[in-house]
Amino acid sequence: MVTSNPFSAMFGRSPFQPLLAHIVKTHECAEHLLPFFEETLKGDWEGAARLREDITRLEHDADVLKTELRLNLPNTMFLPVSRSDLLDLISVQDKIANKVRDISGIMLGRKMCVPEPLAEPMRVYMRTSVACVAQARQALEELKELLESGFGRNVSDVIQNMIRELHTLENQADSQQIAIRRQLFDLESELPPIDVIFLYQIIDGVGELSDRAERVGSRLQILTAR
Repeated sequence: MVTSNPFSAMFGRSPFQPLLAHIVKTHECAEHLLPFFEETLKGDWEGAARLREDITRLEHDADVLKTELRLNLPNTMFLPVSRSDLLDLISVQDKIANKVRDISGIMLGRKMCVPEPLAEPMRVYMRTSVACVAQARQALEELKELLESGFGRNVSDVIQNMIRELHTLENQADSQQIAIRRQLFDLESELPPIDVIFLYQIIDGVGELSDRAERVGSRLQILTAR
């Protein structure tokens, strides 16, 4: 009896189809961080808990896709790009969803309320980091098309432009992180020390989202250069 593996069939169409499915799930996970943050600002912990459940489910779905990709990845001779490069890429993508899970878990577990002076800067900062993830997803979508069209020069130029835009967004997130950390430093004497420690942890965690999204772009540059 012949059995079919839908995931293996995806590789038959394109080795990047499973990677794209994974980053779509990762992006969905990251997007949930924005409404989650809004619920924490309102102190609606039931609403935050529901969104946290969605984040956990999406992170788990991404883990399943990662495992399936690793188990079904063909031999290098059947791939247009390096097997190790593909494995590196899925690992970097997966860390984005993991970080979203970690951020939401800390904030919900401690029922963290960001101080009012930091609320709007943090909102903008999170949007920028999630935009980095969206840009990484779009770049991978374009790369899939590039591979299927035979590395056409025009498509390659589009990829490089998109990766440059990703770098710009990541630099913007870095600048926002620095500004927020300075604001928090000015507020430290007014806040419980343990709250300050965890606030810095959340700020750094949001920064890691944009950093890891940029790393996805860097891996894509390596793939297009070979």
